[in-house]
Amino acid sequence: MNPIPQQGSNRVYTRIQDNGQTVIHVAGTNFDENRAFIYLSRHFASKGLPVPRVLSVSDDGMSYTQQDLGDTILFDAISHGRQTGCFTPQEQALLTKTIRALAHIQVQGAQDLDWSYCFPVSSMDERSIRWDLNYFKYCFLKGTKIEFSEPRLEDEFDRLTAYITHQPSDFFLYRDCQSRNVMLLDGEPYFIDFQGGRRGPLQYDVASFLWQAKANIPADLRNQLIDAYLDELEKVIITSLQHSINKEAWRAALPHFVLFRTLQVLGAYGYRGYFERKPHFLQSIPNALRNLRDILDQLPEYPYLRQIADCLTCSPSVPSSPSVPSAPSLTVTVYSFSFKKGIPSDDSGNGGGYVFDCRSTHNPGKYDEYKSLTGLDQPVIDFLEQDGEILTFLDAVDKLIDHHVERFIERGFTHLQVAFGCTGGQHRSVYSAEHTAQRLHDKYGVRVHLIHREQNITRTLKP
Repeated sequence: MNPIPQQGSNRVYTRIQDNGQTVIHVAGTNFDENRAFIYLSRHFASKGLPVPRVLSVSDDGMSYTQQDLGDTILFDAISHGRQTGCFTPQEQALLTKTIRALAHIQVQGAQDLDWSYCFPVSSMDERSIRWDLNYFKYCFLKGTKIEFSEPRLEDEFDRLTAYITHQPSDFFLYRDCQSRNVMLLDGEPYFIDFQGGRRGPLQYDVASFLWQAKANIPADLRNQLIDAYLDELEKVIITSLQHSINKEAWRAALPHFVLFRTLQVLGAYGYRGYFERKPHFLQSIPNALRNLRDILDQLPEYPYLRQIADCLTCSPSVPSSPSVPSAPSLTVTVYSFSFKKGIPSDDSGNGGGYVFDCRSTHNPGKYDEYKSLTGLDQPVIDFLEQDGEILTFLDAVDKLIDHHVERFIERGFTHLQVAFGCTGGQHRSVYSAEHTAQRLHDKYGVRVHLIHREQNITRTLKP
């Protein structure tokens, strides 16, 4: 028996052996919540939707076993994109598969569904919307101790509630559709933790998935994924319901749901972080606040919420990202090189920086099909990322370099050198230098001078 670490849930998951196969045993604390998951899982499975199958249920309904989908969650599979803001083609493909599959869960999953099984309520109605808005107010906003006008806030809550309740809502609303709740089995997405689902509008789940605070999905990729979702949604609605969808009206409503979902998750982060003292929830607050400000820029009908968002950003009692003032004077020189030919000198006169040894990671150069290629070529990139060692290595490297860059910017330094070496300066070091150069440019806006010394390639990423 192997316990599986808990996330935000009170349920206890354990991987156990059963007749030579592994299954997941789930011990719940709430009968109605268990009942909802078991019913929904069996209902979705009967329609061929990608969810874990429930295999057995205890007599008292307080525990059950379900299909073991493995250990790979979408959140981990898109780690490169989350950390850099630059999603690989493989990561984009996984996100596209997932959001297309979501359309089927929402539409086909709603057909013939007995809504009375849903927990804790059967639909997203006015009362449940107010619960979530008050979750933000009492579990997050009041915890920050900033001053605010409750009547003015409630006026805008009224406006948002009225808007949401007037949207079409005869669909399955997943409620917590985010990359941590998507498992990957043989490269295909499977949805988990849908026991809080209910009848509701379509846009909420899309907002939840694409604006997840730590997913870090950039605006252009979000738009591509929305297009893919609407394309799939139109097909499944025409097939299942024999009518079409007004895409323009759907898009116009989406920002209101992004606002609503962002307020709800801030409430959750406040409760889990301030009251339950789970620090990783507090770490998501800065990204969620950024999402809140960005979406309120599109919604002038909520001026007081915008004012509150600005106050939260400036409040010393709210967790924030490191302050990084603009510093176009900083240049980071990033090298790839071969150790056989020596470590690059620092011509800036600064005489410092980092030299990282990539030789501990799996070497594509040992295989004939990669010997003529470099870390710039897609087959080598695929090899390194699928192997995964280089990503673990760079995760540690990123943290070191970020701290250095931030301090250099604060102190007004003008140059930092970072060098990646491997055996031939061809595969691993080239990939690592590309990753670091693009990441620093995207994250900090600094000038990056990129030199692949053994490949005779030089380019500059302007600030």
